[in-house]
Amino acid sequence: MGKEEQYISSRISRRGFMGATSAASLAALIGGEPQLVRAAAPPATADAVIVLWMAGGMAQTETWDPKKYTPFKPGVPTSQVLSTFPSIRTAVDNIEISQGLERVAKVMDRGALIRTFQGADLGFILHSRHQYHWHTGYVPPQPMAVPHIGAVIAKTLGPRNPTMPAFVAIGQNMEIGAESPAVKAFHTAGFLGTEFGPFMITDPADAASAVRPPADLGDTRFKSRRKLYEQLLAAEPVYQFGGDYQRESLIRSLDAGDRLLNSPSAKAFDLSLEPKKSFDVYNNGRFGQGCLLARRLVEAGARYVEVTTEYVPFRYWDSHENGHERAVAMKETIDGPVSQLILDLEERGLLNRTLVILASEFGRDAITEGKVGKEVKDQANTPSVMMEPKHYGMHRHFTAAGSVVLFGGGIKKGMVYGKTADTRPCTTIKDPVPVQDLHATMYRALGIPANNFFVAEKRPVFVTKDGKGQAINDLFA
Repeated sequence: MGKEEQYISSRISRRGFMGATSAASLAALIGGEPQLVRAAAPPATADAVIVLWMAGGMAQTETWDPKKYTPFKPGVPTSQVLSTFPSIRTAVDNIEISQGLERVAKVMDRGALIRTFQGADLGFILHSRHQYHWHTGYVPPQPMAVPHIGAVIAKTLGPRNPTMPAFVAIGQNMEIGAESPAVKAFHTAGFLGTEFGPFMITDPADAASAVRPPADLGDTRFKSRRKLYEQLLAAEPVYQFGGDYQRESLIRSLDAGDRLLNSPSAKAFDLSLEPKKSFDVYNNGRFGQGCLLARRLVEAGARYVEVTTEYVPFRYWDSHENGHERAVAMKETIDGPVSQLILDLEERGLLNRTLVILASEFGRDAITEGKVGKEVKDQANTPSVMMEPKHYGMHRHFTAAGSVVLFGGGIKKGMVYGKTADTRPCTTIKDPVPVQDLHATMYRALGIPANNFFVAEKRPVFVTKDGKGQAINDLFA
């Protein structure tokens, strides 16, 4: 199937998912206030989380889990190519990563590396479905709008600073065509209520404008519009489609916005206030500026911040061809900002209590779509023999192994967890980490039990699937 045909097919197959998530969003408006049922809490090792989201499927053997290097040469069988970059040494003697991540290599002694993250078996692979699963812990579609992990954290722990949004999402354009409704479906607080949803910043360079009223409105008109909006929420037919709790949560989110506009916390969003020397280190594009903004927001009291390289079909990490060339560009995008973020947090005394996680929805392989034994329909035209540079790189979606990098927040330093095979298929051979266990590990750092649950629409909704997520205790110091 060619790229255009595959894209059309994907659009058709997503319709049911989009319709279901839209219905679930409406269902969230009808329910009453969800009740949190707490289990015995582990001691917290972190107060805040920064997720660096490598949207689109980051190839693990091209980044954090390098294998035998094979240079490009026409006529080489694709099956012989495991890594298209040589490995490089890091600050930790027993850890090597891929060429192009030299700056991150210098700070690997501050972090740990999971090499055996496993994406779920969801049938025909759609990025939006796996991203939904990663960010909520639940497989779509769901009968209700389940909350983003950031919203769960915001609801459970509350704000660190009452004038700073607890949950901020940076870098994702929500108007991206066919995928937009599916991506929007997990960028919500679902049944928890709007007040716990993400404060969305598409372009960090323009973040300051998000925390001040439009210049052409004036204070009187701005307040008047707020009053009219509240009247609309209380009016028919809007009233009949929303429960009291959801409407009140929306009002509380507006109140929080007003507090932010009139507080010193708003300055954290203004990158023009960052000293030029510091700003220039991060200033290599939207993701780099997003990392800088994340640091500033955590300094100012944000609880959960997510920065994405952005998901756009067939761009960035979503490499269905020219995988090597694309990986070169993406590593240039992340290497400097990620390493500087770690150094800055450390210098400010924030790294010990801030958990930084770099992750993606799944990995990539040149041969297997899905995983061995549960292969699914191919979505890449990778020939058996490389003839052009566009054939060089990991093109298919691989769920049997992927990499996650963790820093700070009580995580051990200079550690590798899990092992993958050194020959194809480079599958997990020791210590698999499914989504629910990764989430349980994140929650454990924050002192949240994996079997906490909310009672919503008279049913329990656990923070990890069925409350069975197992934190990886070996990762903690």
